[in-house]
Amino acid sequence: MNETRWHIVRHAPVPNPGQRIYGASDRPADTSDDDAFRVLAGRLPPGSVSVTSHLMRTRQTLDAIRAAGLGLPDPVIDARLGEQDLGDWTGRTYDEVRALQGDGWNRFWLAPADEVPPGGESFAGLAMRVHECLDQLSERWRGRNVVCVAHGGTIRAALALALGIEPANALGFSVDTLSTTLIDRLHPESGFDGGWRVRGTNLPAR
Repeated sequence: MNETRWHIVRHAPVPNPGQRIYGASDRPADTSDDDAFRVLAGRLPPGSVSVTSHLMRTRQTLDAIRAAGLGLPDPVIDARLGEQDLGDWTGRTYDEVRALQGDGWNRFWLAPADEVPPGGESFAGLAMRVHECLDQLSERWRGRNVVCVAHGGTIRAALALALGIEPANALGFSVDTLSTTLIDRLHPESGFDGGWRVRGTNLPAR
């Protein structure tokens, strides 16, 4: 069976002492956990295609994995893999957004999947661009391993695609920093229409 194997790593932690929502803002990551990066470098397949979002924390994370010993080429950068744009909520605390939302507060995320933050995008909108990206890149890299460094929202959207569920139903997935999620695109062939497979979610680096 011809398959494209995605190894999707959530970026390293983002220092955030004020516990403010950063969403799609371009915040740097803390890549000081050498042991975690050595684990990732030993687990992920060398020689894979590599891809990150356009936000610096994903490239910093990939650079740290490569520095720990994983042989990968420079990444393809695709903005469709970026985190959800939370618009006017960016920079606010979670308590401030909870107060603004009232009954609209979602226990797994900031808001229901279809809600568009002022000046931003909904999680459902994020899922549409992520699904398009994964479908297109899976075809482009048919039969390859892909190491992708992305974001919590991106990874939840990828799981919605792989499981064939509505975006809202993916909001309950835990996606820890430096965890790995494994999904495969199974390409169509004679007698098989193709599909997706999930091999693992939220696999810790420590």
